Amino acid sequence: MAEIMVGRIKEREDLKKYLASKRSEFIAVYGRRRVGKTFFIRQIIGDIQSFTFTGMENAGLTEQLSNFYFNLRRVYPAAKLPKSWLEAFDMLQSFLIQCNKQPKIVFIDELPWLDTVRANFVSALEQFWNGWASAQNDVKLIVCGSATSWIIDNLINNRGGLHNRVTHQISLNPFTLGESREYFKKYGFNYSNMEVAECQMIFGGVPFYYSLMDNSLSVAQNVDNLYFRKNGELCNEFSNLYKSLFKHPDGYEAIITAMASKLKGLTRKEIIKISGLNNNLKLSVMLQELEKCGFIRCYIPFGNTKRDVLYQIVDAFTLFHLKFYNYNKYEDEEFWLHFVNSLKHNSWAGYAFEMLCLNHISKIKQALGISGVQSRVCCWSARADDETAGTQIDMLIDRADNTVNICEIKFSNSVYKISKTDNENFNNKIETFINKTNTNKSLIFTMITSKGLSANKYSNVVQKLITLNDLF
Repeated sequence: MAEIMVGRIKEREDLKKYLASKRSEFIAVYGRRRVGKTFFIRQIIGDIQSFTFTGMENAGLTEQLSNFYFNLRRVYPAAKLPKSWLEAFDMLQSFLIQCNKQPKIVFIDELPWLDTVRANFVSALEQFWNGWASAQNDVKLIVCGSATSWIIDNLINNRGGLHNRVTHQISLNPFTLGESREYFKKYGFNYSNMEVAECQMIFGGVPFYYSLMDNSLSVAQNVDNLYFRKNGELCNEFSNLYKSLFKHPDGYEAIITAMASKLKGLTRKEIIKISGLNNNLKLSVMLQELEKCGFIRCYIPFGNTKRDVLYQIVDAFTLFHLKFYNYNKYEDEEFWLHFVNSLKHNSWAGYAFEMLCLNHISKIKQALGISGVQSRVCCWSARADDETAGTQIDMLIDRADNTVNICEIKFSNSVYKISKTDNENFNNKIETFINKTNTNKSLIFTMITSKGLSANKYSNVVQKLITLNDLF
């Protein structure tokens, strides 16, 4: 079957390799809602699968078992309506024993939805895999679901009968900038790199969101149609996104909303104070799950300890929604078209571009020639005191080779020109960082811009220059 998907080069190669192996494989594919997991798997396995079915959202045990039966009956007429998942998997085993396909591919989509109350689904899956399938050499069990935390906790990190039973895991992430550009080119969008970047800064590289866009419209028109127009297809996506991932989404949304109040990140104490949530194990689990699902990251500011860890939103669509869902108070259906040329747009784009850079740190390291150097990435700030002015550094790359890249990130629609004020600000940042941290590491002042840098008498402060094109 001809492949028509964009990107996913390594993931494609990996899945094909697993399917061609000489042993049975238990493959877990996970990633956030709308990232294209089902499409990815179906494009690889085509019509060679032996059996496939999809869990039903908000359905009980009876409905889930009936759905399983209806799908199995189409390929195995001897199937009967099972009374339990143990019986269902026993029937699946009987079908696979007499199935002549090689390999025998079983694809279960939206697996977490099958784990309903008192269904004993995981136990039955354990019995199927441990008791029979793993002992064969031709069964390829592929499972996936949007509830990333469920996949990780119940399959990959299972401490019971499925401990270490998943033979391979594939994390399907949103498109990179390069993959986004490839997608738009493939589907007839004549967008520039800057326009592709703006799409990424709004929609976060989620393929399904891109699929709703019209190639005859500008980026701004598409944003208005999908998000700001009444009944636009992404109007309710934020709420649906968290509901699809978490059984009780209110607490997760409270954490995310709290974190949006300070874009550089909040401490655990600050999250508790702003969100009103309790300081308990449940909060720890929710933070871990938000991180596993790619919505937030935790990092330790330069020179601090684990006690000072900050939690920061990194999901572009979440940031966009929390910034603008109450902003369009006049319900302007062409809000983004009117907003795009304003100073406030430039302010939003500045921070969104910082997040874009953070999410493409591997490309930045590649452009700097330090891909092989161990490093950690963090923000850094210092409050004003009697001796120094307060300052904030957009991004630090703290490297194991005793070097720190101090990164200044600037988004503009034209080549950036460093002013006298900029120059004074940059030098103040460097001086304050040295004085406050007492670091003995070498410092490299690095500038990341959207359109490049104009040479003038101040530009020599920049030792390394990265542009938006490098992120592709």
